Amino acid sequence: MKLNAGIVTEKLEETKNFYIKELNFGVSFENEFYLLLHNENKQAELAFLKPHHPSQQPIFQQPFSGQGMFLTIEVDDVDRYYQKFQERGIPIEVSLRDEAWGDRHFSIVDPNGIGIDIVSYTAPEES
Repeated sequence: MKLNAGIVTEKLEETKNFYIKELNFGVSFENEFYLLLHNENKQAELAFLKPHHPSQQPIFQQPFSGQGMFLTIEVDDVDRYYQKFQERGIPIEVSLRDEAWGDRHFSIVDPNGIGIDIVSYTAPEES
């Protein structure tokens, strides 16, 4: 089984630019109403669809409201990504931090209001 998440949004171009420029995603497929992106190693995909497109069924028509969704992107060196985003002036919503359960992470928001947690996993703290 393969899974990709889809977000219904008017912001296809802004979304494409953000994910390509800031997160090194590539384009798997694109047309005037649909955008399918993949991560660097092509193990994950993320889809974006224009709302109210006549080719789509009603359950795929309503735009994402900007709340209640997040993405987690696991990276090898979270500190490098944190520095890169700071240098580029990308707003950081949650500063770089270590969690007792083993996450070292920070969070940003994409053009659609989706929180993105950038994380490297470490060993959990001993209790």
